[in-house]
Amino acid sequence: MARYPSNSYGRRKGRNLRWVYGISALFIIAGVISFIYGYPFGTNEETSGGLANINVKNKATTLPVVVPNKKTEEQKISPKRTVETEITPKSTVEPEITTKTAVELEKPVVIPKPTTEPNPKVTELIDEAMSLVNATPSRIIEARDRLNEAFSMPMNNVQQAVIKRKLSELADKWLFSRSVYPQDRFCSDYQVSPGDLLQTISSKNKVPWEILQTVNNISRPELLRAGQMIKVIHGPFHAKVYRSTFTLDVYLQNTFVRSFRVGLGKDGKETPTGLWSVKQGGKLIKPPWSDPVTGKLLHYGDEGYALGSRWIALDGLKGDSKGRTGFGIHGTIEPETIGTKCSNGCIRLHNGDVKKVYDLLTEVHSLVRVID
Repeated sequence: MARYPSNSYGRRKGRNLRWVYGISALFIIAGVISFIYGYPFGTNEETSGGLANINVKNKATTLPVVVPNKKTEEQKISPKRTVETEITPKSTVEPEITTKTAVELEKPVVIPKPTTEPNPKVTELIDEAMSLVNATPSRIIEARDRLNEAFSMPMNNVQQAVIKRKLSELADKWLFSRSVYPQDRFCSDYQVSPGDLLQTISSKNKVPWEILQTVNNISRPELLRAGQMIKVIHGPFHAKVYRSTFTLDVYLQNTFVRSFRVGLGKDGKETPTGLWSVKQGGKLIKPPWSDPVTGKLLHYGDEGYALGSRWIALDGLKGDSKGRTGFGIHGTIEPETIGTKCSNGCIRLHNGDVKKVYDLLTEVHSLVRVID
């Protein structure tokens, strides 16, 4: 026989239904939260903007990776615009270092061919120069420059000889004496500093130390003392050899200084024309010499020694002289051959003259141009 459920059964059934409804409500709420915020129900542990450990099958290896936080993602999507200011580096002015050779720096003196008639302008400049010196001796530099200007003009042989003689006479005063004149770009006074050597001072000025010793009346270079005032010459000196007249003219930079008579190569062994430089290490005093005929090695003072007291070796740079070696400027034991074709190609000078030229030309910097 069927029975109605008792009240206790009804109460238990009501409690069970409320429990089911409660659990269902929790699942519904959790689903809504997952849908809204996108949090997965997984086993990976994440922290916003930190490091995450990625679990792989081999759990012994756990690789840390950077997980961008929300702020980082926003920066990637909408990066802030930054205004970059172009930075222009400051320009630094470095001192100019001259790397040019003596050949590149050379300003050759061009002497026009002699004319038959005298040049009135040359005569005028000669007169002006002499008037300056006679009226005011201190204006010797101005007179020198006037004469040197005239030397580059067309003129006859007589005028050229006059200018050479006058310039040579003036050189005894402004160059080969202890005097230093105002406005002279070639000579100046110098106060010796502690540690200075005559050789280093001369090297800086591209002249041999011997010429500074001579003009300053220094008996021995080692006697140079700090605080002493000496005259320095701003070189280099150069030389020009004329085969047609057997002359060697010396210039301080581009200003004529002195002329010497020379002996040159005989027929078949002519002195090559072109540009030469004084060879590095090529200036020697009384060096041993090998006779080209006998092959015998001779020393200064031996019978047949032909070089005199000085040897200035030359390196061929341009023209017929290019690449030629074994040539040089030297003295002679045969002074009567000066002014003739007498040598095997070298340039001969009287022994007294070769000493003067030796003291003027400096290795590497001094150039020797041989022309017809």
